[in-house]
Amino acid sequence: MLNGRTILIVEDEPLVAFDLAAMVEGQGGVVCGPVPTVQEGLSLADSDSPAAAILDANLEDCDITQLALALIEKGTPFVIYTGTGLPEALARIHPDLPVIMKPAQTRVVVEAIDRRLELDNPAR
Repeated sequence: MLNGRTILIVEDEPLVAFDLAAMVEGQGGVVCGPVPTVQEGLSLADSDSPAAAILDANLEDCDITQLALALIEKGTPFVIYTGTGLPEALARIHPDLPVIMKPAQTRVVVEAIDRRLELDNPAR
C-alpha cells in the first residue's frame, strides 16, 4: 500500500506511536520517527523529507500548528490523528484539514495517508 514511502509520525503517546509505526511498516512504508514534539517533527521533516505525515494535534511541547503549516508549505500531505480536534488557530486558517478522531483503528489512519498520497500523486 505505502510502497516504501517514508511516513513521519509525530505522536507523544508511546503506545499509539508504536502501533502507528507497526501499521506503517506492515503496509510497506518506512517510518520516520516516531517523535513526541513539534520541534523534533520539524527537524525530521527538513532532514528526511517524508512523503507524508501522521500528526497528533497536541504534543508535549505545544500544538501542531507550526508543524502543519511547515508541511503545507513543503507540499507534504498529512493527516491529524487526535482526541481533541484541530487546534483553534489552525482550524481558522485551514478548516478542511483531514482529521481522524481517536480512538480509531490505526489501519484507518494508514489508509487515510495512502489516500492523501494518491491525491498528491495519482500516477504511482
